Amino acid sequence: MDESRRIRSKMKRLLRFLKGYEKESFLAPLFKMLEATFELIVPLVVARIMDIGIKNQDNVYIWHQCVIMVLLGVIGLACSLTAQYFSAKAAMGFSTALRKELFFHISRLSYRELDMLGTPTLVTRITNDVNQAQTGVNMVLRLFLRSPFIVVGAVIMSFTIDVKIGLIFLIAVPVISIVIYGIMRTTVPIYKKAQSFLDRISLITRENHVGARVVRAFGRQQEEYKEFSEVNDDYTNVQVRAGNISALLNPATTVIMNFSIIGILWYGSREVSVGILTQGEVVALVNYMNQILIALIALANLIVAVTKAMASGVRLNEVLDTQPS
Repeated sequence: MDESRRIRSKMKRLLRFLKGYEKESFLAPLFKMLEATFELIVPLVVARIMDIGIKNQDNVYIWHQCVIMVLLGVIGLACSLTAQYFSAKAAMGFSTALRKELFFHISRLSYRELDMLGTPTLVTRITNDVNQAQTGVNMVLRLFLRSPFIVVGAVIMSFTIDVKIGLIFLIAVPVISIVIYGIMRTTVPIYKKAQSFLDRISLITRENHVGARVVRAFGRQQEEYKEFSEVNDDYTNVQVRAGNISALLNPATTVIMNFSIIGILWYGSREVSVGILTQGEVVALVNYMNQILIALIALANLIVAVTKAMASGVRLNEVLDTQPS
């Protein structure tokens, strides 16, 4: 508990580098919410096309609704691009200020502090770790509110169409969430471990670059090559292991989603036959289920990015916490 509280306090310390980008940090999630709102309306338009336009062979109505659907897509795209612009601007400003502060702070450290931290890890932290933090900020601004809004909105819209089928959504969403959580809980420590191997690769590379003449003079090329290969293989194996576990995400969630769609079609067909539901409403429910799956997978990717950013943030704070003697 104390460790998580300490990490959160360190993250808040890094967020001060977003100063000056408060407007972008507010507008980016706002436009993403607008995009999500338009996205939730589209299945209803499709349902109207099927239930009114196609059923009555009303071509004018079909074209009218198609124009509305295209307009919703164009407006949603404009909102998405605007949100991406503001989030990218805020994230780049954040990383620029952070990198500048790190460079200024490192330049004030004495040789004792530099030796204690290690030059290779400083290079990794001011480049790779700052980039990870930048990616985390960018994805949080774009997806932190959008994904939960899509999930909750799709569930609410399903209940407005049919309460009984809405229960299928209430069952499917927690099950998919549990699967995603289990995979993320397994892969996050592996990603953290990979970061330490990256530091080791940077160290060996720098040692070979700086001491190239010494290595050649003592004929240690093969030993150095073997050491680098071992560390690089370890890094590769860790990344492959994380990738193999993450690869389970799509098939596992797709299976659950397909079973949910089967349930929607099976129960929906019965209600269509008695006139409680229309065919267009069943298609809208299937679309909402697909939207939920896409939103949850995006949320899973966000969790991975945020976890990497938090691990990098802890490493960056270690540099900033080192006081020059």
